[in-house]
Amino acid sequence: MCLLHLHVFAQQKWDLKECIDYGLEHNRNTAVYENEKKAADAKAKEALSDYLPKISVSATLEDNLKVQESVIPAGVFGPTDIRVAFSQKFNSNGLAQLDQTIYDQSLLNGLKANQYAKEQAGLNIVRSQETIIYNIGNAYYQIIVYREQLRLLRENLETYQKQIDISALQVKKGVTLKKDLDKVTVDYNNAVSQIRVAESNLTLAENQLKYEMGYPMTDQLQVENPSVEGLSAVVRPDLDSKGFLADKRTDYQLSQVNAKLLEIDQKRIKAGALPKLSGYARYGAVGFGNTIGPAFKDLSPYAVIGIKLSIPLFDFFKRNAQYNQAKYKSLNAVENMKLDEGKYEMEYQNAKTKMFKAKSSLESDRRNIDLVQSVFKITDLQYKKGVENLTEWLNTQNSIKEAQNNYLNSLYSFLQARLDLEKAAGSLKTFYTSL
Repeated sequence: MCLLHLHVFAQQKWDLKECIDYGLEHNRNTAVYENEKKAADAKAKEALSDYLPKISVSATLEDNLKVQESVIPAGVFGPTDIRVAFSQKFNSNGLAQLDQTIYDQSLLNGLKANQYAKEQAGLNIVRSQETIIYNIGNAYYQIIVYREQLRLLRENLETYQKQIDISALQVKKGVTLKKDLDKVTVDYNNAVSQIRVAESNLTLAENQLKYEMGYPMTDQLQVENPSVEGLSAVVRPDLDSKGFLADKRTDYQLSQVNAKLLEIDQKRIKAGALPKLSGYARYGAVGFGNTIGPAFKDLSPYAVIGIKLSIPLFDFFKRNAQYNQAKYKSLNAVENMKLDEGKYEMEYQNAKTKMFKAKSSLESDRRNIDLVQSVFKITDLQYKKGVENLTEWLNTQNSIKEAQNNYLNSLYSFLQARLDLEKAAGSLKTFYTSL
């Protein structure tokens, strides 16, 4: 069944949404941040446990190799000092103790921090998912661009091959010089080298996509070949119709949570000056004997209950220094949020400008290819009729290659700008669900 499953994957044509679906489930970062969230949940339970009852049980057995003696001063029971041992060779003691915190404001503040710590862990998962979506999208679009480059290069190679055949026949008939054939051959060989480089880049992009997806590197991954025109035509209208909101950025939400945690830490340190009240109850038994047996047989039980009030008096300077550190960290967190808000809005406006400029350039470069190809058709026809020379034919073909390079650069810039805009708007997950 496992081999069949892998075979189905190998035959499947993966579109971008399917690649992201797989990556969100199998990328190793997903497991890392899920574990961090579980650790945050466990930490919350640990903090809560400080306010729950604690029960401990202990037992001891002592062998007094030399029994300690006490002295009763002279005049109490006689004219001389009397040495008395208040213990025997073997002592046993069993104790069960219950401790309960009744009031500790610093612990209460810590419990408030747990809510934000869990929220922080959840936001880290969201940020990880957004990073996976962005990286997979980037690698996927690189594959599309390299495939488009290979298509154009192979068309050029086919054009050069046809011209080589024509020039070889003309050389054979003696109507043209061999140097003309060599010129075309040089351009043909250059196209072959460019194809090799593009094929290598395509393989690297496919491997990058596998890595970002968490897909086995040795397994084949068949990526769907979508229409380039369709990709370049899709721009979500809500990206332009809605204003920028920093709250939509996960990084900004994390900064808000961090500011809350610093504020709570400031209150926790301040609460350290308040009294702490706790209660306790003990129940135990002690035994004595000159041998081990009686020390366990003849036990004397006892029980105690009480409360404990702890008031810190002489740690003001240390606590005050800690409080001031926390206060300035909290103030800086608020100021950094204001800086981030401006930075994120700038990134959004820049990304929006880049995307629409890139889209305009892409459409212009695509029209330019059509134009130069129409010029080449005329030049090629004139060359075959003997009206134009080979130099003009080669120059026009070079113009095609230049237009193709501009088009490929514009295509990649547009696809990259589209992802950057989704990231800047904080809408990568919306982009993913809309695929």
